[in-house]
Amino acid sequence: MSEGRPKVAVEPKSGRFESLEEAVVRGGGVVAPPEDAQALVWADPHRPQDLPELLARVDGIEWVGLPFAGIEPYVPYLDHERVWTCARGVYARPVAEHALMLGLAGLRGLATYARATTWSPPQGHNLVDGKVTVFGAGGITEELMGLLQGWGAEVTVVRRRADPFPGAARTLALDDRLEAVAGADLVILALALTPETEGVIGAAELAAMADHAWLVNVARGGHVDADALLAALDAGELGGACLDVTEPEPLPDGHPFWTHPRVLITPHIGNTPEMGIPLLADHIADNVGRLAAGEELAGVIDVDAGY
Repeated sequence: MSEGRPKVAVEPKSGRFESLEEAVVRGGGVVAPPEDAQALVWADPHRPQDLPELLARVDGIEWVGLPFAGIEPYVPYLDHERVWTCARGVYARPVAEHALMLGLAGLRGLATYARATTWSPPQGHNLVDGKVTVFGAGGITEELMGLLQGWGAEVTVVRRRADPFPGAARTLALDDRLEAVAGADLVILALALTPETEGVIGAAELAAMADHAWLVNVARGGHVDADALLAALDAGELGGACLDVTEPEPLPDGHPFWTHPRVLITPHIGNTPEMGIPLLADHIADNVGRLAAGEELAGVIDVDAGY
C-alpha cells in the first residue's frame, strides 16, 4: 500500500456492494475498516438509522459519501465536522429518460388504452412543439433539456431564484410557479424535497394547469398534496398524473391512485439498482481520486440547506 492512498470504508457490508469497493480501488484508494478509514461510503440507502451509530464509535472519518441524490432520511445526521457528499446528478440520465417516458405515456393516453378491454376512441396530445415546465435545476433537468430538444419543446425551468437556466426559454422563481404551470403540456417535478418545496404542487397550482396537461413526479411524493391532486383529477382540472414517487411510499394497496383512470403509477423505478450501482461506482471512483489529489469533491452537501 503506497503512502497517500485514501483509506475508505464501504458500509454496511453486503455482497451487493462489491462493485463499490472495487470503485474505491479504481479511484486510487484502499478499502479499510471504519476504525482505520478517513472516508466512509454509506452503501445502503435503506439503513440510514445505522449511520450515526457507526460514526459515533469511530474517529477519523473526514468525508461521508451518501448513495442517493435525495438525502431526506440523512438530514438529521449531517454535521459541520465532516464533508458530506451525495449522488447529486449521478442518476440524472435514467431518471430523465423515465420522466420523459411517463410524460409521453400520459399525453398519448396510455393510462386509458392500457386498461381498456375493448377498442377505444382516439385521444392524446403531441409533445412536438409543446410546452414543458420543469421544477428543479439539477442534473435531471440538464438531461431533460437535451432530450426535449428532439421534440422542439419550449421549456420553462422553476428554481429557487430566477437565475437563467441554460437552454430554457424562461426561468422563473419558485414564487412564480402559478405562472410557470399555466399553459404547459407537461409539468415535471425534479427538485429536492426541502421545507420550502414540500407541497409545492397543491390546489392552486393544479387549478392553474391546462385541462389536458399531465403532472409527472420523479422527485419525492412530498412535493404534491395528494388530496388536492385526487380532487383535481376527479374534477378534470388536468389531464392526469404520472407518479414514480408517492406519499406515503410504498403507495398502500387500495389507494384511489391505483385505479384512477387519469393516473399512471411506477414503483419508484426511475433509477433501479441495476441502473444505479454502476453509476454510483463511477461517482465513488471519481471522488476517491479527487480526495487523493486534494481536490474538491463532487456532490458536496450544503449542510445548512439540507441538500
